[in-house]
Amino acid sequence: MLIPSIDLKGGAVVQLVQGERLAIKDENVFAWVRRFEKFPKVQVIDLDAAMGAGDNLTLVRQIAGALACRVGGGIRTIERAREVLGAGARQIIAGSSLFKDGAPHLEFAKALSAAVGRERVIAAVDSRGGRVVIHGWKTVLPLTAVDAVRALEPYCDEFLYTHVDTEGLMGGTNFDAIRAVRAATTRRVTAAGGITTRKEIDDLEALGVDAVVGMAIYTGALDLNSPGRADG
Repeated sequence: MLIPSIDLKGGAVVQLVQGERLAIKDENVFAWVRRFEKFPKVQVIDLDAAMGAGDNLTLVRQIAGALACRVGGGIRTIERAREVLGAGARQIIAGSSLFKDGAPHLEFAKALSAAVGRERVIAAVDSRGGRVVIHGWKTVLPLTAVDAVRALEPYCDEFLYTHVDTEGLMGGTNFDAIRAVRAATTRRVTAAGGITTRKEIDDLEALGVDAVVGMAIYTGALDLNSPGRADG
C-alpha cells in the first residue's frame, strides 16, 4: 500500500532532504489533502512539534477531518498522544520518546500503549549507518533497528521504519534493511526513505510492507494517477 506523507512546517507542506535542507514548500495544504482523498491511509508529520518549535495542531485537526490519518511529531508524553488522537488522528507515531539512555524506553512504551491502546500506537524506528537515530536523526544510539523492533514489539501495533541514509534523495531505498526489520517482528511494517517508483512500492507490498512516499510525489516523479496496485 502506498501511504502519502504530509509534512507540516509553519502551516505549509514541506519536503526536506535528509531531514535538513528544504527542497519543497507549498502553502496550499488542502490542495494536497484533496489529492490524497482516495488513499485509505495518509501520514501527517508535524515537524514544528518534532523540533519543539510550536505545532500545527489546528491544521492537523482540519486534515484529520478529511483524511484517515496517522500523525507523528512531538509525541513525547501521553497527554500529547491523547491530544493528537482527540484532534482526529486514527493512530499516533511515537519515535524519540521510545528511547532513553541509548536503549528502548520500555517503561514509557508500556505506559503509552496502556493509555491509548496498543492498536493506536505506531513505533517509529529510524536508522542511519546501521544504527538507530533519534532527536531529528542527530543522536545515534548503540543499537540496530532490529534490536529496537524486537524490544518494542509488545507495545505497538505497527512499526514505521525510515532508512535515513536514502531519505529525500529519490535514489531508491534499502531492501535488505527493510527485510531485516520485516523478519524481526510479527507487527505490521511500513517503510520510508528514498522510495520513488511503483516497482519499489509493489516489491515492498510483496514483502508485506507498506510504503510511505513524500518527495517522489511532490516532485511529480511518481504519478499518482498511473496504473498500479500500490494504492489499495
